[in-house]
Amino acid sequence: MRGSAGGERERIKESILVTRVTMTGDQPNRSLARRALEAAIRRGLKRAYKSIAVDPQEYLFHLRVAHDLPVETYQGVFSIPVDRLDNVARQTIRAGMKMAAAEGAGMGLGGFLTLVPDLSILAGITMRTIQKLSLIYGFPFTTDEEQAELWVAAASAAGVDISRELLEKQVLKRFVPRVMQRIAAQASTEVAEKWAGRLIPLTSSVVGAVLNYYFVRSWGRRAMAHFRERHLESRASQVQPGVLLPPAR
Repeated sequence: MRGSAGGERERIKESILVTRVTMTGDQPNRSLARRALEAAIRRGLKRAYKSIAVDPQEYLFHLRVAHDLPVETYQGVFSIPVDRLDNVARQTIRAGMKMAAAEGAGMGLGGFLTLVPDLSILAGITMRTIQKLSLIYGFPFTTDEEQAELWVAAASAAGVDISRELLEKQVLKRFVPRVMQRIAAQASTEVAEKWAGRLIPLTSSVVGAVLNYYFVRSWGRRAMAHFRERHLESRASQVQPGVLLPPAR
C-alpha cells in the first residue's frame, strides 16, 4: 500500500511539473517535464508488456466466437481472406479508439493534473491494440523472437526508426527497453505539441477524449499496415505460383 501511495504522489508531482512548464514556459524545467511524460508512457508500455498483455490463446478463442473466424491455430489465419482480416482489424482499432476516448474524457476532467496517469493508461490501451492486431494477422508473441517483432511493429506504429536497435533484437532484455524508450520519447513529443488544451479543466475532458481517440487511430492504422504487409509476405511464401493476393490499401 505504501509503495502504491508513493507512486501516486510521484505521478501527481510529475503532473504539477508538466502543468507549470506548459503554463509559464519554464525553460529550466522543460526537460524534466518531458522526462515525466516519457516515464508515464514507459509505465503504460511496461504494464501492457508484463502484466496486462493480451493472452494469445484466449484471443484466438475470441476471434472464433466474436468474429466467427474458423481458425483453430494462428497458422489457420493465413487461410482466411485478407479482406476479412482487415475488417476485424478495423473493428479492433475502433474499439481501442472508443476505450481511449472514454478514458481520456474521464481523466480529462482534472486538466493537466491527470495528464501523467492518463498517458500511462493510454499507452497501455495502445499497446494492447497493437498486440491484438498482431494476433489478427497471425503473429502470436510467445517466443523471444516473436516478442521482438511485436516491438518492431510498435516502433513502426510510433514512426520511430530503430535500425540501430535491430542489431540487438536477439537479446530481448536489452532490445525491448531501448525500443520502449524510443517509443516513449516519440509519444511524449506528440503530447507536448498537441495537448495544451488539457490546461483548462472545463474543456479538457472533451480535448482528452478527442486526442486519445485520434492517438489510438493513427498508431493503430500504422500498426495494421505493418502487420498486413508481413502477413501478405508470409502468405506469398506459402501459396502456389499464379495465385493473386489482394493489393495493400
